[in-house]
Amino acid sequence: MRVLIDSERCHGHGRCYDLAPDLFGEDDEGYGTVLGDGSVSPGEEPRARLAAANCPERAIDLEGAGR
Repeated sequence: MRVLIDSERCHGHGRCYDLAPDLFGEDDEGYGTVLGDGSVSPGEEPRARLAAANCPERAIDLEGAGR
């Protein structure tokens, strides 16, 4: 699984990097960014899903996630 952030939809609430700091960071203006290449290890999948579910703008996409 990989995480992606749609910068057009992100409003900078910061829930992603609060809930999954190993996967997301913030830029200089407080908008969410994906750390590294966005790869999610199996142990981090629950946090990736939690971050995606808690994004008010639904700006986080989970690529390759079986739902």
